[in-house]
Amino acid sequence: MTKTAVFLSKEEEQEIVQAIVEAEKNTSGEVRVHIEKQSNITPLERAQEVFFELKMEATKDRNGVLFYVSVTDKKFAIIGDKGINDLVAPDFWNATKEIVLNHFKQGVFKQGLVEGILSAGNQLKAYFPYQSNDENELSNEISKSE
Repeated sequence: MTKTAVFLSKEEEQEIVQAIVEAEKNTSGEVRVHIEKQSNITPLERAQEVFFELKMEATKDRNGVLFYVSVTDKKFAIIGDKGINDLVAPDFWNATKEIVLNHFKQGVFKQGLVEGILSAGNQLKAYFPYQSNDENELSNEISKSE
């Protein structure tokens, strides 16, 4: 079994997807999670690559958020698209990052992602409130690569 396959159980993955659905009820922002075995570049650089590989910049308001996890390296990053970064303070993601990292340090990865995702949805609603005609522009499923 691969490292990314055992990082989270199928049930935990479904709980994370459900957290994405919940977060997106607060905001027109789009949240994705990407998990991979390891990376040979910094988590932030790799998250930026994955962001474009997943075509997350294609949202109407450029308000996508990616939670990136490199399992073997025990590395993590959160990045937001241009529409978010143009509006928020440079430290906007710090509180969400701390929530996730505190759980990761305790080995409760699913809980860290769930709480981080819900926090991101809450924070984004001030800038990108949910609209009744909002479309889900990106898949809520967790993406993976080895």
